[in-house]
Amino acid sequence: MASLKIPVPGRRFVISVPYVWLVLFFFLPFLILLYISFVDMGNDIHPFKPIWDTETGVLKLKYENYWSIFRRDDGGALFETIYIEAYLRSIWYALCTALLCLFIGYPFSYFIARARPTVRPALLMMVMLPFWTSFLLRVYAWKGILADQGIVNQTLMWLGITSEPIFMLYTNVSMLVGMTYVYLPFMILPLYANLVKMDFRLLEAAYDLGASPFKAFWLVTVPLSKSGIVAGFMLVFIPSVGEFVIPSLLGGPENLMIGRVVWDEMFTSNNWPRATALAVVMIAFIVVPLAIYYHYTGESADDRK
Repeated sequence: MASLKIPVPGRRFVISVPYVWLVLFFFLPFLILLYISFVDMGNDIHPFKPIWDTETGVLKLKYENYWSIFRRDDGGALFETIYIEAYLRSIWYALCTALLCLFIGYPFSYFIARARPTVRPALLMMVMLPFWTSFLLRVYAWKGILADQGIVNQTLMWLGITSEPIFMLYTNVSMLVGMTYVYLPFMILPLYANLVKMDFRLLEAAYDLGASPFKAFWLVTVPLSKSGIVAGFMLVFIPSVGEFVIPSLLGGPENLMIGRVVWDEMFTSNNWPRATALAVVMIAFIVVPLAIYYHYTGESADDRK
């Protein structure tokens, strides 16, 4: 009796799955954004107008959607627009958030990695526990904590540290606190995955050679965890640049980030081409440095081999 052979997906099929995913959910949406960014909407209400003349077949690309990002329509100085200010402010806050997550998350990850194997699952569950709650509810909870009549101010007045509420909500501090709280697990998890595989006998060898605990940590642990630091930094920095919800709920009017600018251009001004141009430039600001970084790090790794 002949046996029924079920075809097993081959190597090419397995490799093609992530490429198909990237094409469908990254490359095609990016092409749609790129298309809309060159559209001249005029007085129309829909952004999917043809960018070529049907009679002559000539492309009609509106480059002003990009040029207006870098220079005002009234002919002001170059790079002195609200969009450039929003880009720089977003990069600054994202950098501060990533650094805060690194300073807080590294000791946390190191503690979990050095804990007993029986305790690690409970500690990791505590790190991932906030993901079980809605992102919006967690951000709203910080409004109750940092408000004038919130938990922090009530505690400070009860202890007699202050006689009146301290204005903490809708400030730079409140926004950074919210962003650090939300993105901290994205720093802890890759750092833990890197540190838990480290051979801690290397630290004992460093101690035997006369190194102090800090010197052994700086010269042994930190270099060995560099890949985890880079991965966690990118996982925090990239989404923080385009963050919209947290600055809107916890930040003030002076904390205008590029995510809110894109929202206003798209849904308030109904200027979809400029909003998509802002998104394309933001992607370029993030992807190009990443590509350059991984290109040179890949070359250095090949040279070491």
